[in-house]
Amino acid sequence: MELSLYQVDAFANKPFEGNSAAICPLDEWLPVDLMQSIANENNLSETAFFVKKNGRFHIRWFTPTNEVNLCGHATLASAYVIFNLLGYTEKKILFESMSGPLSVIRKGDLLIMDFPSCPPVKCDIPQAILNAFDDTPVECLKNDDYIVVFENESSVFNARPDLLQLTQLDLRGVIITSQSSQYDFVSRFFAPNYGINEDPVTGSSFTQLAPYWASKLNISQFKAKQISKRGGEVACELFGERVLISGKAVMYMQGIIKI
Repeated sequence: MELSLYQVDAFANKPFEGNSAAICPLDEWLPVDLMQSIANENNLSETAFFVKKNGRFHIRWFTPTNEVNLCGHATLASAYVIFNLLGYTEKKILFESMSGPLSVIRKGDLLIMDFPSCPPVKCDIPQAILNAFDDTPVECLKNDDYIVVFENESSVFNARPDLLQLTQLDLRGVIITSQSSQYDFVSRFFAPNYGINEDPVTGSSFTQLAPYWASKLNISQFKAKQISKRGGEVACELFGERVLISGKAVMYMQGIIKI
């Protein structure tokens, strides 16, 4: 069996920025254990598989260790492949996923994703989070992930969390965030239980960050940056019960999987 495979840097203006995703178009679904093995072999934070059916693309995402319900950067990368490499001529891509319907439109070289808003709710700060970080958060919330809010941008930039402590948590991962002098807010994302010690740019995290910062800043449009080592700028907008997440993508590699 031979399968096409593309590696795309999402939320990037040029190669070696943003977050790399592997994209594997399929004619029909492979066994789950095989898709998981491919994702593990790719050893990127996400590998996306999609199957086109009745005009829509059914999409699934895998980290090196787990299938997940939603991934932003691999959806952005999938849309880049569909628009630019697979001869797709429509203005909008409709995806079906475990998180419901998603769409992506192209505006110049910008790709705009339409995702469900996932407002976090305030919670007590888990002891594992207090143990993991040197600085004390000012607030903690949760939805798919824990959102840990720091008073100063330097606390986010300089954080070196104890990842063993974070493996004790019961949610997908931990987002740390603060207001910023250059952006509306900055963030970082850690998910060691999913094989991702630190994710370079996490599109799905902004479905939680946008409604949180909208409630704090009383605005609905944001210029944000995930300040990982690779880093990536993200434009997002809270639009009712949806979040529009925008970014660019760059092709890095194309190949063939032989199984």
